[in-house]
Order: sequence, then C-alpha cells, then structure tokens
Amino acid sequence: MPKLTRRLTNVIIHVDADKDSVETIGTDQVPSREPKNAKLDDNTLKEWKQYIKPKENDKESIKKDIVHQTVDTLCRGPYNLDKLALYQATAYAVRERLQVEWDRTQAAMYLENPKRCYYLSMEFLIGRALDNALHCLKIKDAYKDAVKDLGFNLEDLLDKERDAALGNGGLGRLAACYMDSAATLDYPTWGYGIRYQYGIFKQLINEQGYQTEVPDYWLDSNNPWEFPRTNIRYEVQFYGYVATKMNDKGESRMAWEGGEKVIAVAYDVPIPGFGTRGCGNIRLWSAKAIKGFDFAAFNDGDYDRSVASQKSAENLTAVLYPNDNHVVGKELRLKQEYFFVSASLQDIIHRFKRCNTAWKDFPEKVAVQLNDTHPTLAIPELQRILMDVEGLEWDAAFDIVTRVFAFTNHTVLPEALECWSVPMMEKVLPRHMQIVYDINLFFLQKVERMFAGDRELLKRVSIIEESSPQQVRMAYLAVVGSHTVNGVAALHSELIKTQLFNDFIKYYGPEKFVNITNGITPRRWLYQANPDLRDLITETLGSQKWVTHLDELSVLNKHADDVAFQTKWMNVKLKNKARLANYIKTHLGIEVDPHSLFDIQVKRIHEYKRQFMNILSVIYRYKNIKTLDDEEKNELVPRVVIFGGKSAPGYYIAKMVIKLITTVADVVNNDTSIGNLLKVVYIPDYSVSLAEIITPASDISQHISTAGTEASGTSNMKFVLNGGLILGTLDGANIEIRNEIGKDNIFMFGTLSDQVADIRHKQKYHGVLIDSHLQVVLQAIQAGEFGGHETASVFGPLINTLTYGGDYYLISADFEQYLDAHDLVDATFKDKKVWAKKSILCTAGMGFFSSDRATREYADKIWQIKPYNMSDLA
Repeated sequence: MPKLTRRLTNVIIHVDADKDSVETIGTDQVPSREPKNAKLDDNTLKEWKQYIKPKENDKESIKKDIVHQTVDTLCRGPYNLDKLALYQATAYAVRERLQVEWDRTQAAMYLENPKRCYYLSMEFLIGRALDNALHCLKIKDAYKDAVKDLGFNLEDLLDKERDAALGNGGLGRLAACYMDSAATLDYPTWGYGIRYQYGIFKQLINEQGYQTEVPDYWLDSNNPWEFPRTNIRYEVQFYGYVATKMNDKGESRMAWEGGEKVIAVAYDVPIPGFGTRGCGNIRLWSAKAIKGFDFAAFNDGDYDRSVASQKSAENLTAVLYPNDNHVVGKELRLKQEYFFVSASLQDIIHRFKRCNTAWKDFPEKVAVQLNDTHPTLAIPELQRILMDVEGLEWDAAFDIVTRVFAFTNHTVLPEALECWSVPMMEKVLPRHMQIVYDINLFFLQKVERMFAGDRELLKRVSIIEESSPQQVRMAYLAVVGSHTVNGVAALHSELIKTQLFNDFIKYYGPEKFVNITNGITPRRWLYQANPDLRDLITETLGSQKWVTHLDELSVLNKHADDVAFQTKWMNVKLKNKARLANYIKTHLGIEVDPHSLFDIQVKRIHEYKRQFMNILSVIYRYKNIKTLDDEEKNELVPRVVIFGGKSAPGYYIAKMVIKLITTVADVVNNDTSIGNLLKVVYIPDYSVSLAEIITPASDISQHISTAGTEASGTSNMKFVLNGGLILGTLDGANIEIRNEIGKDNIFMFGTLSDQVADIRHKQKYHGVLIDSHLQVVLQAIQAGEFGGHETASVFGPLINTLTYGGDYYLISADFEQYLDAHDLVDATFKDKKVWAKKSILCTAGMGFFSSDRATREYADKIWQIKPYNMSDLA
C-alpha cells in the first residue's frame, strides 16, 4: 500500500504535544471516555430498584394509569376530555409498559456486551404505534375494556393517531419491518435515522386534479412514541478547510477546521417485539443550532438575523428528500445525509468506548448496514474519525472500515444511483472529499496491478466519474468501502452481478455480492391489518404460532378445496372490501360496490412502476364498455380500479400521471350509462395506516414495472399475504412469489428482462411502433375525451414519452399482453370457487416472505450477530 497522499494545504497548525495529541496510535490501544452518568453504589441501586415496578395489565390498573396520564401528564379532567386527549393518555400508559421492556433490553445488552448491528436508513415508515404496541404486548382486549369503562371506544382513539412521517415508500417500510423482526427475534439491533419535522409532505389533490404538497404537521401534538434524549447530543460540522496539525516532534494529523456546526439531538422510538420481553429502538436525530438566538441582533432590531442560525439548523431535519431540482436543494440534501451519519457514528463510537475493547476489535462489536446509498458518507466519516480524531494510520483505519460496513442496493436504475458533484463535496465536506480521493486512488492502484494496462476498466470502476463537473458515485464508494453487498430479490441480485457492478465482480469475485430477498412483518400486515383473516387462520391452524413462524401458513393448502372454508375465507375478503368502500365513500364521496373486482395499484408514482400503463388500460376498458349493448354489459365483471401514491414534488411526468388518473376518474365515475361496471378511485396521501385498510381488500393488485427495473417490491408480498392475487411482470420479487405460490395463482405478462435492452435499442434507432389498442387510447386523450380539448394539450408531454421519447419503459411493447392478462383475470374471477382456492393458496405460500426470515439471513450472512439473552433478567 502506498503512503497516504497528502492533499496540498497552506494551513499548518502547530500544537502543544502535551495538550493536543497528534501522534499515531496502534489498533491494540483501548479507547476510553469519561463517564457521563453518575455511578451509584449497590445500596443506592437497591433503593432505586425497589421503586421501579412493572405495570400490571388488568383492567383496573390500566384504567388507573390512563386517568393518571390524563390528569397529571395532560392536565385534563373528566369535564374537558376529547378523543385526542384520551388517545394521548392511553398511548402514554402503554408507553410506560414499553419503557419497562426497553430498560430491560438495554440492561441485557449492557451485561452481555454482544456485537450489535446498526441499521442506517434515511427512512423508517413505521406507521401508527399504539395498535402495534397493544398487539405486541398482547394487551389490546384489556385496554379495549378499560377505555370502554372510561366512556370511549378504542378504535376511535386509534384513528386519532397520526402516521409517523419518517419515510415515503418501500425503502422506509422495509426498514421498519426489519426493526420489528429484529425486536421480535431479540437481535441486538438499533436503527438510526432522522426525525423529520414535516415528513416528505402531505399530498392533496386540488380541484383541477393535480397533486399539491403541504407540510405534514405530524408532530403538532405531543408525540407519545418518542423519548427525547436531550442529554445525548453531538456536534456536526460543515464547510471550513483542512489543515495539518503538527507538534514539535514533527508528528502530524490532518484536521478539519472552521466552517459551521450544528447540534444533533437524539430522540428514541421504542420498537416492541411480538411476544418477547425485549424491545428494539430507532434513534432519530433532530438538528438544533449551537447558538439558537442572537440576542445582540435582536436588540439591534435585526429580528431575522437573531434567529437565522436556528432556522438554518432546523432546515436540516425539516423535510425528507428536499427538492433537489436546484443547487440549494442539492446542498441541503447532502448536508442532511452527512448530518445523519455523523451523529450516528459518533453515538456508535461513544457506545463502543464503554466496552473496554481495543480498536482492532471494533468490527467484532459493531456492524453497520447501509440501507441504500443515502448513508454512504458514513464510510469516509468513519475513516476520518479513526484517523484524524483517534489517531490510527490509514491502512489500519480502512481495514476496520471495510469490516464494519455492508451495503444494500435497492435499484438498478441509473438515475437512481446517487452522485454528488465534486465541487459541492469540496465546499460542504472538504476533508471527506480528500478521503474519497484517497480511497479511490488506492483502490484503482490495486485494480491496475491485477489488470495491468486496462485503462477502460479503471474508468468504469472509479468512484470519481470524469464528467463535467466530476461526480462522486456513491454506489461505487459503498461497494469499495463495504465487506458485503446484497440485492433484495433473486433477479435483482443477478442484475447487480451482470449489469450494475459487473466490473467489480472481476476484482472482488462473486462472493462479495449476495442475495437476501426482502420480507414483510406478518404482525403488521396480517395480524394487525386483517383481524378477521387472522382469527380465521388461527382457528384453522389451532394456534398463533404462524405469527412468528410464517411457514406454518402452508397448512392452509389442505383447506384450499374445502367449500365451507372457501366461504368463510371469501366472507372475510368481502368484509374488508366493504370497509374500504366505506372509507372511499366517506372521504372521497365515491360509491363503489364491494362485490365488484377490486383492482389496486398503490405505490410511489414513477414511470418505471407504470401507473401510466394502468390508466391507459382503464381508458381502453372504458371505451370498450361504451361500445357494448346491455346484454354484453351483463357479461362483464364490474371493476373498481384504485390508485394511490405520491410523486416527488419535482417529478413533472409522474405528477402528470396523477393528473391523467384523476381526469379519467372524473369522466368515468360520472358516466351513468356504464353504471357500476367501472369506477376509478385515486386515494390521496397514501400511508401505512391507509395501506392497512387497502391491502386486505384487494382481489387483484398490480405490480407491473418494466422487467429489470424493480429491485424487489414489498407491497406485492403484503397483498398476496392477505389473499390477493397479483397481476404482474416478471420483475423483482414477483418471480419468487410465483415460485412459492404456484404459477397458476398469479397472472404474469410482459417482456423478459434479457429482452429489454434489445427492444429499447430498436425503438431508439428505428422508432416506436405504437400498439393498435394503445393508439386508440392515445387518440381519445388527444381528442379531448377526458377533460376537454384544453386539458388534452396538458397531456402532450406524457404522450411524448411514448413517441418522441422512445417509450423507454416499454408500455407499447407490453400493452397487448397486458390487456390479455386483464381478460384472463376477468374470466377467472367469474368462477368464485376457483378464485377462492387461488386466494387461499396465495396466503398459504407466503411463508418465505417473512421479514423474520430475511433478518435471520442478514444476521447470519452479513452482520454475524446472535440474539441476546433475556433469561437472567427479572
């Protein structure tokens, strides 16, 4: 290994060797820290413990605790109560019980001192907490009775809780599922993320049918589900310059000086495990100003300047994924990502120093999982801390770094692979840019020694992309700085090896790249979201073992042909559809028939997910219905097509897809000539709590991404777990779902992933041959049949993506097969016994897709951690 390259700097800081250490240390050195907390002697501890008693869960104790929280915490009484107040009092009462589990878990890990995994994710879409906690602690019935005695209905209180606005889509929901599983399986795992003040945004659909964004004020009322840790705070630095610190002996270290700093303050969110004595944790960071209020500026009458630093700091954690269509937004997002990883690593190292363990054993105590590229700055940040702060040499530090980190890739889309411009990195994080340069240099030197003379290979694997301006390719940095890279479905992991990171395979070999197919927690997505199906399954299987051993669902296979069981099963489905129909009528004013086929596509709005193709097929169906006589109409299967999901604020084409959906819905739903044969519904502000209503109600759900673009998907798993059939392409986890539930129980169509590149090439250079059925639809839009001639021109850019834009996502190529698949769905749905059997077999085959299985695979293959021991604790 060549000696570390020193970047040119004009700044040298001379330091006193006795006061400011700059010498290099070895990895055998054991770091220490000053204890922050008071150490109590044994007698004093006994005093404390005799007053810390677990809460009782009988009805009378629960009522007493709720009244106590109402009066003493909320300062309310029986004469000024409402549902929100009693929800909060109930939540605080449950939180006290979780606090006992949380403290017990921390004590167990303190005593055992195991290796821990830290899951770094920009998103944790955890949903509502109260119902989940009641189920996990198995006290919901007791609370229901207690609340009833106090004059309220528990279900009404559950509806008062706001969804935690800590994520947007599948990435954040997956992270939440893994936290649930880690807590249930007693793995020593913490999540780290950001406490967003306004979430990503609250989605509204205006009168014209466009998405509009407003802040999500989810923290307006006190949040009972977080513990503010105002004593846990770390400084995070930006901007500044790099200097060399040198003492009289000639020893030196690089130092990051100047710039500006903010404070990261911790908030802990307890994550209950199901049926276990332990409790997981997600630590979220909120940004605060070091100097919150400039009194001098205020006295001078400069009121804006007096709070400027406070506003600047709080902007860091105000919104998830600030719009990066402009330079200021890009810089804020970069700062946001660094803020989160810097605070998290400082906290991890602080905890490690309590272990009385040498630096060389840091990877034996710490595993860090990077959930996509957003936390990748943790790699140069840990390298900086180990070298510049702790004093390790480059080689020793980087050896530790590469044994600590693992990287989960969630996409093969080129535009989704995060890059940061070098000039911006040099401005915001100057020391990290130096470290990235050196990581890249040393890596390329190794590659060159193995593949002498292959300069093109060096260009392809370089972390620095030689564009104008140069870009830091964060996915490449994550690969080089991690010991393991995993995909999230079998096809996706294969594409990682053959397309995305194929050049890295040449150097590292295939062993570094593994597959761990995503999973979902059955606690949230069946046990909680679908109580009637939960009860039917439990009654049929004879126990609730399936809740933590999902492969037990396979026993349902032998009941699939039982007509009586089919009737019970489909009655549950009808009840769930009626619940969703009631929600749609209450909130959107649209009446839908629960006996219709419910066709659902709810997910983030993006071109590759092809909601555009879905609504185009709806137009085709509508126009076809209009041509039929009454006798032919009587043969049709009535269908309710339901959409939901958010578009990124700056994603124009995706927002136009939403506009087209709402415009078509307005025409279709007001056409009395077609009756209930077709309804189109767009449910705004899709969230976890809405998904819990929508998912159990599906007859068919659509997962129709262009082959090779969806890494895995998890909404497909949720729908199938609840007995919904899939209409999908051979992409992501659809393929593995087909293999588990049987090819006869899924409707698949479309181009295969290995054909996509050839079709795109042909369309790019020889034009797009628009499918004849699709042409009819496009002509109807252009003719103003949906929204009039003025509105028709609005959809021009959308249609252009199929024509002048080359139809990159192959809507035309797949359209005829897609329509044929819909026809097969209709024909199958008419045979109620056949459909019921397929629905049962879908649920029965979903055992593999538990997040418990996926979490065990991470623990065994990547993190090398084991469950901690709770048996010795009272």
